Amino acid sequence: MAGYTPMILQYLAIKEEAKDAFLFFRLGDFYEMFFEDAIQASRELEITLTGREGGAEQKIPMCGVPYHSAENYISRLVDKGYKVAICEQVEDPAAAKGVVRREIVRIITPGTVMESKSLEGKANNFIAAAVRVGGMIGLSACDLSTGELYVTSFPEQIEALIDEINVYQPSEVVGDGELLNRVQMTAAWNKQLLLTPREPMAADKLTEQYGEAELSKLSGARLQAVSVLTGYLDETQKRSLGHVRSIAAYEPNQYMILDHYTRRNLELTETVRDRSKKGSLLWLLDRTQTSMGGRMLRRWIDKPLLSRAAVEARLDAVEVLYRNLILRDDIRAELQPIYDLERLVGRVAFGNANGRDLNALRSSIRRIPNLTALCQQSGSRVLQELVEDADQCADLADLIETVLVDEPPVTIREGGLIRAGYDDYLDQLREASTNGKKWLAELERQEREATGIKNLKIGYNRIFGYYLEVSKGNLANLPEGRYERKQTLANAERFVTPELKEKERLILEAEDKMVDLEYERFIELRDHLALHLHRLQKAAAIIAELDVYQSLATVSAERRFARPRVTEEYDLRIEDGKHPVVEAMMDGTPFISNGTELRKDEQWMLLITGPNMAGKSTYMRQVALICIMAQIGCFVPAKAAVVPLIDRIFTRIGAADDLIGGQSTFMVEMKDIQVMTEKATANSLVIIDELGRGTSTGEGMAIAQAVIEYVHHHIGCKALVSTHFHELAHLEESLPSLTNARMAVEESGDNVTFLRKLIAGAASTSYGIYCAQLAGLPESIIGRAYELLDDTVEQASVQTGQKAASSSKASFEEAYAAAPSVFVEPKAHADKLIEQQAIVQLSIFDEPAAAKEAEPARRKASPKAEQLAEGLRKLDLFNLTPMQAMQWLNDMKSKLND
Repeated sequence: MAGYTPMILQYLAIKEEAKDAFLFFRLGDFYEMFFEDAIQASRELEITLTGREGGAEQKIPMCGVPYHSAENYISRLVDKGYKVAICEQVEDPAAAKGVVRREIVRIITPGTVMESKSLEGKANNFIAAAVRVGGMIGLSACDLSTGELYVTSFPEQIEALIDEINVYQPSEVVGDGELLNRVQMTAAWNKQLLLTPREPMAADKLTEQYGEAELSKLSGARLQAVSVLTGYLDETQKRSLGHVRSIAAYEPNQYMILDHYTRRNLELTETVRDRSKKGSLLWLLDRTQTSMGGRMLRRWIDKPLLSRAAVEARLDAVEVLYRNLILRDDIRAELQPIYDLERLVGRVAFGNANGRDLNALRSSIRRIPNLTALCQQSGSRVLQELVEDADQCADLADLIETVLVDEPPVTIREGGLIRAGYDDYLDQLREASTNGKKWLAELERQEREATGIKNLKIGYNRIFGYYLEVSKGNLANLPEGRYERKQTLANAERFVTPELKEKERLILEAEDKMVDLEYERFIELRDHLALHLHRLQKAAAIIAELDVYQSLATVSAERRFARPRVTEEYDLRIEDGKHPVVEAMMDGTPFISNGTELRKDEQWMLLITGPNMAGKSTYMRQVALICIMAQIGCFVPAKAAVVPLIDRIFTRIGAADDLIGGQSTFMVEMKDIQVMTEKATANSLVIIDELGRGTSTGEGMAIAQAVIEYVHHHIGCKALVSTHFHELAHLEESLPSLTNARMAVEESGDNVTFLRKLIAGAASTSYGIYCAQLAGLPESIIGRAYELLDDTVEQASVQTGQKAASSSKASFEEAYAAAPSVFVEPKAHADKLIEQQAIVQLSIFDEPAAAKEAEPARRKASPKAEQLAEGLRKLDLFNLTPMQAMQWLNDMKSKLND
């Protein structure tokens, strides 16, 4: 290192402070990167890698980005999960002795982004901290852009930590290194999560940030989680965190628990297919008018309530707005122009709010009185309490209006920010500047008259200041000795006079002072607002909550949802329920409603069978969504609903593997089932779609039956289970709280219609080949599949017939255990199955008496039967019209009658 230049040595010393970040090192109008940072950044940002002499034998790798466009490059790196340390010049280069002093002024990480371009308006950007203290895990989460800070704690279980982290979907987690490693290994669903080990901050600094009163609410793991997170924010941001002052502590059991797979399967905030908002429950319910309301709605969906009183209060507010269209529309109209107050507050606290931000703050505050009046007149106790004693912040709006012009420039260093009449000295400088420019205009007129040069003009540039410009053809008309040549151009000469120099000094001095003075006054205003951030945050919270109420009411009214009756009892009753999102996406096509009755004293488990594509998964999801909607305080898509408080929903829907974690689809399913068996209570809701698939038929059916029996005997929670193992329908006889249900199907010839209606009883087939045909598989495959299916059924018939003829029903049980995959009906109906199959076999033979006496496998068909069978085998069913098929059948009938 001894051979490096002083500047490179400075770079290396500063780089030691940010080893895990790209160091953007300010050199003039560029941020430069060197060594490994340059090599990697050139690859990630697709910019040119160059070299620079730095005192070493070889050139040092270097790349850079312009200062004015650095935000875009920083955003790209942060989006990829990197950290960026911003190193600025902190002294005037003209006054520096040697290398200009530089310091890291901020480290931007995925969890600490403040720039609006990198943030989604209606989604939080959380950073979390996780620690272990005395057998407890503490978790805190903060959105730095809004100032929200939450903290909780729970017994030390990694699954519980993953569930709680999943609520916030943070961009970054800091804290206990060993704990973070376990999170990384367990949370295969989020491999891009940035994990950073960190220690707690000093106690005195923590007290300085929050105050003793706020910290007195915390202890143990919660206090340490907040300490670790705050220390990291202080370390990376290196500035005031004045908007992060309030800590919201809560217990995990205040909210319904929804693990990652449940959120994904139910598509609460994004779809499974493309992870977009459209098609999710959030998409349907989000009619919020403000970004604050949109973020709060998302948090409500992520954390359904477990307090009946709190749910009823929300429902009361929604009902008032649901029934009063005029009030709802008036509130929406007042909310629509409101800007993102929470993030504006964050920009004020960070010191990067400009004049337009403050004017947006002012115009938003001005809406509070009207919103308050509307809530007070609503007749809703909840809405009235929401705005009771609300701070309308009128003094802050008045101050902003007094200080700033209506349309300030974006850059606060340009001037033109401060309203006339606010500062006397500033007004005097403006007058001097204005008069000076009037003097210049008058001087230009006088000089034209004195010289007779009509195109003589006064101009200005930053190098030469003000000047008189005369074309070369008119130089002879200038008087001698009074004009001093300043610059020669191709077609003109530029001159100055003593009077012009003096006036220039006065004008430029006034303009420089004006810009500096306006900047000072703007900073005074911003600093004053920073002292009242807590008031603005409370106002923003009121606006956000009101926005969510009107959003839920608007959707409920437009979709004709009904208010649910939320209870602390067991029974779940839904009359004519619908899947809210599917119905909305169907765009006017009628949605077939289905009811749900899960009662403690009757049945609380449904075993659902039926065809593929008949609506089993949709039905089960809609039940879960109705429960969630009720517990967030929304009306539900049903004619009527009685919804008990559900403490946790478990879903196993669809195929999902974890290839990175080395887990197959079946293993993932079994892990989900294991969590369910361990965590579910009698107040939970279990939804399992196609239980037991992914392994052999026999093993899958055995596991499915064992799981169903376990839920029935040991958990006792409400459960919806769908399966294609129709043989499991016999469980209805041995499990008193389980009832068979199936999706209705209407068959007409070769056509099958899925009626989407849930009815009692068990299905006999899944119509899998028919669904394959609908999907467009080649006819050769479809035909071959039907042939193989016929062979399988025939084999089952033969085996069943053999067992039935030679033994009792006990022998049939043995055959079932030996080869369950060949049966397509429940064991409970074995006798009926044998009888039906015998009838089918005998009906195509001319010698039924002999057939009854002979072994089924040795029956011999008559010539006519063989002729009929041969014709049937050659028949091309897929290329026959209905009329041709009827004609063929009539011909065969005639031949048999002959």
